Amino acid sequence: MKKRVLCLVTDGFEETELVTPVNLLRRGGVEVVVASWDGDMVAGRGGIRLLPDAEFAAVDPKSFDLLFIPGGPGVMDLRADGRAARLAAEFYADGRMVAAICAAPLLLKDAGLLDGLRFTAHFSVHEELPGVVDERVVVDGSIVTSRGPGTAVDLGLELVRLLMDQQTADEVAQGIMV
Repeated sequence: MKKRVLCLVTDGFEETELVTPVNLLRRGGVEVVVASWDGDMVAGRGGIRLLPDAEFAAVDPKSFDLLFIPGGPGVMDLRADGRAARLAAEFYADGRMVAAICAAPLLLKDAGLLDGLRFTAHFSVHEELPGVVDERVVVDGSIVTSRGPGTAVDLGLELVRLLMDQQTADEVAQGIMV
């Protein structure tokens, strides 16, 4: 059965953190559905506009192996809304993976998922995340975190490895000349 990733996106997403991992996952044979709450066009931090694949209400979150949340200023809107943290908690409770980059680990904190785990995040949110480690990508059980735009390739390749295998991740890395 093909591995599936649900990527949650909102206005203010960090373009590199969304596009790079999604591209690498798709190159690795993983099905990725990028969804926003309303399915409408979203604008990234740098002004790049993106049309999501789906409206969140039209997808079955239970049919995905991994939830991926990119960072950027839009994370603060996701925090205020609360649905993303609840969704992350549901994935985790079901034993499915959750990946977050940059400021998005704040949502995992809000969901109570980081207690006792190793994780990383963007330096701008370190004060809110006691125990954060300064590593490019951290995998602890079913939680995967990464620091920011500069680590998006590392994160994408790690997700390919986790969902597929090392050989597939190596082939994707070779294809992009890493």
